[in-house]
Amino acid sequence: MQIEPHTSPIPTDVPPGRRTFLSRVTYALGAVAAAVLGIPCVGFFLGSRKPPIQWVGLGPVKDFLIDETRMVMFDNPLRQPWDGVTAQTGVYVRNQGPERPEQERFLVLAVNCAHLGCPVSWFPQSGLFMCPCHGGVYYANGQRASGPPPRGLFHCVWRVKGEQLEVQAPHYPTLQDTLEKTA
Repeated sequence: MQIEPHTSPIPTDVPPGRRTFLSRVTYALGAVAAAVLGIPCVGFFLGSRKPPIQWVGLGPVKDFLIDETRMVMFDNPLRQPWDGVTAQTGVYVRNQGPERPEQERFLVLAVNCAHLGCPVSWFPQSGLFMCPCHGGVYYANGQRASGPPPRGLFHCVWRVKGEQLEVQAPHYPTLQDTLEKTA
């Protein structure tokens, strides 16, 4: 007489254990977190999300007298809700005279010092821009004269549209993004 071994069928429909379930949930949540954080980072490094170019009107061209430097204040359209009063910014505009009979040439300088970003003041008596924070001095054309700034004032991109002088909406300039035309 031969004894047959007792075999019990192994159930295949047994739900996974708690440890297996929690590890799968952890992997899924990790994948979701990586996607949520990774997609904006990849977009930033590829430069796919550039803000649209916005233009701000500074006034009619006829209002800017030749060889007169003056500050024009405006509300920056690149503002954030938390900017408050600091969204009010300005540029220095100098009409350098007609380049051609139908178009005039302007010098438009950012109001920020190239050292730490303090607002500079224009002194027409001496023909100099001066920074009150650390003593930076600039010539009338925006070039560095003395003090700690590493370079001259930042030049803004401008255009004449119709009879209006417009400037590209400024943001805080850096050495990588100096607001100047690169074309």
